[in-house]
Amino acid sequence: MEEITNFLLANQDTKYKDFNVTITPVQNMIGVRTPVLRDYAKRLTKENPELVREFFNECPHKYFEENQLHAFLIALIKDYDACIDEIEKFLPYVDNWATCDQMNPKVLGRNKEDLLRRIKIWIRSDKTYTIRFGIKMLMDFYLGESFDIEYMEMVCKVKSDEYYVKMVQAWYMATALATNYDEAIGFIENKKLSSWTHNKAIQKAIESFRVTDEHKKYLKTLKIK
Repeated sequence: MEEITNFLLANQDTKYKDFNVTITPVQNMIGVRTPVLRDYAKRLTKENPELVREFFNECPHKYFEENQLHAFLIALIKDYDACIDEIEKFLPYVDNWATCDQMNPKVLGRNKEDLLRRIKIWIRSDKTYTIRFGIKMLMDFYLGESFDIEYMEMVCKVKSDEYYVKMVQAWYMATALATNYDEAIGFIENKKLSSWTHNKAIQKAIESFRVTDEHKKYLKTLKIK
């Protein structure tokens, strides 16, 4: 793995690191910008697939940027089954919101039946970022035309005191208020989320340009005092 480590160290940006550590609570951050990591992932995938396979088996990683690179490499996998296998192997090692949220393989949309089965397992995990990843997958692939009331019920039933779980629940609900308002509003009216998450979902919806002014005005009246 020396080649990868040397690349990361050679592309350190200390000013970026100083900023990023304030929003991403992790240890061992080098300070490599996201576009550099994404480009490197593309290059490794194309030029050195053997090294990529070795890297996938090197968990846990030492540096935050190695986890980021791992997520970006997974996102480039074009075969559904291979992608899912690597996600399942990597999820237990995901330890921050950035790596969790930026692992968004498009190929997962090709088998929504199997993905949904796995999501139901992920959101019952005892690991914060496995739960968060599961809820984010519901947001990425099962809103809009793919929405079912069952999926929103799944999100609301997740009980956790973890900040990053509650935040993704609020994010999901705010997005649903933009894409599936008629179904989502009932969950707000009936206070299906914890008070904190309920109010955060309303806040995020009000801040969204995708939610109409009329809906925002009504949502303000539904805040829990």
